[in-house]
Amino acid sequence: MLFAAGVGIGFMFYGAAEPLAYYTDWFGMPLGAEATSPYARRLAFSATLFHWGIAPWGIYAVMGLALGFFAYNRGLPLTIRSIFHPILGNRVWGWQGHAIDLFAVTSTIFGLATTIGIGATQAASGFSYLFDFQGGIGLQVVVIAVISSLAIASVLRGINRGVKWLSNINIMLAAALLIFVITTGPTSAILLGFITHFYDYLIDTPQLSNWIGRTDTEWFHGWTIFYWAWWISWSPFVGMFIARISRGRTVREYLAAVILVPLAVAVVWFTAFGETALSQYEAGIGDLAGGVNNASLTLFQMLKALPLFDVTSLIAMVLLIIFIVTSADSGALVVEKITSSGTTARAPHWRSFWVSMIGLTSVALLYGGGTTALQTLQAATIVAALPFTALVLACCFSLCLCAKSEKTPLN
Repeated sequence: MLFAAGVGIGFMFYGAAEPLAYYTDWFGMPLGAEATSPYARRLAFSATLFHWGIAPWGIYAVMGLALGFFAYNRGLPLTIRSIFHPILGNRVWGWQGHAIDLFAVTSTIFGLATTIGIGATQAASGFSYLFDFQGGIGLQVVVIAVISSLAIASVLRGINRGVKWLSNINIMLAAALLIFVITTGPTSAILLGFITHFYDYLIDTPQLSNWIGRTDTEWFHGWTIFYWAWWISWSPFVGMFIARISRGRTVREYLAAVILVPLAVAVVWFTAFGETALSQYEAGIGDLAGGVNNASLTLFQMLKALPLFDVTSLIAMVLLIIFIVTSADSGALVVEKITSSGTTARAPHWRSFWVSMIGLTSVALLYGGGTTALQTLQAATIVAALPFTALVLACCFSLCLCAKSEKTPLN
């Protein structure tokens, strides 16, 4: 459920596209590297892991830890406003608390709408690519409508019979696809890359984290700032979801599961798909011989140059759709929880309402963006995340105020 709710769609969309984009200067070069140089190849992976490694999961972990701490150790409702009780006192039950939850709901809806829009764009592009027809915005709207319907059916079944069941299916399919890419792609380069790319990630992270005096402003404005906003906009949703499924864990167990395990999976996933895409580009094989021409198609173009394309493309499409469904499903559960102030869940139709709202927001952003729909989604995420950034910092401060005197685990 961690992967399905937290990063599944992003792994599918950017797994092959992001390293190849950095290597070939598709949209700016990290740290001013020269395209296709050995340094650019190294940064292709270290910069990708910089975006998908500890950074997002650190944000999620802090939010989830704070929510779990105040809900399970202090007996407060499992909602965002409870985190600020040490700062605001009982005022969290007044308009101040309502404002905090409103920011959280807005941030979550726009963050999820961006993710669903990106996933729908890739799914629609995949259908067009596989069946050789042009769908455009109409097909993307149809995909979102179908996904929203599936998410409503899932959310009405609850966590155990809905998102958990779908997540288990997806993890098995994702593992099968990952093993297939490792064995049919440049296996030796992938296996060696697990070590070298992780090491490069550790070495290059200080440079990538320092924005002072940088010359690659186009790159980190277009990629890093968007990613940071994306993680912050998702933090109330993913943080609360993680808190709900982590009850009974100690802080040590919680942090190990939420930070270290996803980092290890990110290294394996982006190395496997990224090395395969780069090897096809360097060897002039298939549709990736010319580099990235459409980020939403890169995964399918990479798979086309490998054996059993009919099977793997179908698996990739199913994976993508279920990842979108689980994100919408878990997001609706969390938004419903926030809007009910952490009390007992209301009637099931409220969860269906929030799934519909997320889907409609995604459609509006895609339709309004036209030919620049992806940039519109990114801009909406940045705007929605801006007010919640201050709340994330206040969350850290609030947690520190109470954690010093707390001696019991999250139980």
